Amino acid sequence: MKIGVNALYLIPGGVGGTEIYLRNLLAACSRIEHPHEIVSFTNEETAAAPLPGRSIPMRVKAANRPARIVLEQITLPLACARQGIDVLLNPGFTAPVFAPCPNVTVFHDLQHKRHPEHFRWWDLPFWRMLLFQSAVSSHRLIAVSHNTKRDLLHYYPVQANAIDVIHHGVDPSFFAIPRSPANTLLCVSTLHPHKNVERLVRVFGALHARYPELRLVLAGIRGFATARIEETIATTGAAHAIEITGWLELDALRELYSRALAFVYPSTFEGFGMPVLEAMAAGIPTACSDIPPLREVAGGTALLFDPRDDASMHAALERVVTAPLDTAPAIARAREFTWEAAARATIAACEAATSRPA
Repeated sequence: MKIGVNALYLIPGGVGGTEIYLRNLLAACSRIEHPHEIVSFTNEETAAAPLPGRSIPMRVKAANRPARIVLEQITLPLACARQGIDVLLNPGFTAPVFAPCPNVTVFHDLQHKRHPEHFRWWDLPFWRMLLFQSAVSSHRLIAVSHNTKRDLLHYYPVQANAIDVIHHGVDPSFFAIPRSPANTLLCVSTLHPHKNVERLVRVFGALHARYPELRLVLAGIRGFATARIEETIATTGAAHAIEITGWLELDALRELYSRALAFVYPSTFEGFGMPVLEAMAAGIPTACSDIPPLREVAGGTALLFDPRDDASMHAALERVVTAPLDTAPAIARAREFTWEAAARATIAACEAATSRPA
């Protein structure tokens, strides 16, 4: 069959983990054996950083969200019909209601339901409307964790047997990163409110007073909380030891992993938590929030803390930088997550969607 991929949402360097997800998934689909043709429908921004495999460019900028949504709902179904698409994979939450073929839609999380306070008031109604219609109109849903599946069942009128839990993989290159740790505590995260980086900065300030050789590097997209984080950095007394890098290409990111003494991920809400998996694969002692998705990923191989408690976070960070964990179990755990497995399961979900009457 012919599998279409709705990549209209993708802004290279601008959508964080969902871009990493899609690029790695498509690359893995090209490496495994299957009888299907895969074609991605892309936007104008993606022309500068093409996706793996065959693409059909469409005349829309993803940064113009209203135009992208209109094109997704009206023009994309027509393009699918012209191209003879048998099933449409939607890896960015939203799907065209009137697609001429079954939809398979990926839900990375349901933050708009769990934490609506983190959304701009004018964005939230669109998230609610579009994700609801995607959930109820799709033939199958893909949840990236069991926790996200539970949220789908809680918030939407969908059947459990129509949801496939398909974990992310990890780039094999992370297992081969040469380690030369410096006095760096690394956090790879978009600077959004739910990532809890402001609290991390505050806790690091207290930790730095005791361990003045430590540095904190914050790597990731400058999100909605960036200004507040920068203000907090200025009050810590450790501003000279804290760096915000912004979005990094993979080679630069791997370089940061190679020099990290320890890794921290303080998020209060996640769908999966890919940076934790990458740190595990790289053999970096890892401390992360004690929340269901990160427990699911780490499988008992990371040091957990209460992300809403400064003392708990401080104790975990002090432990991980002064008496590093044995990382062998984390590396072994990370090897269980492969993009090839994710690709096979995703193709199987697409196959299953075409076997059910619309």
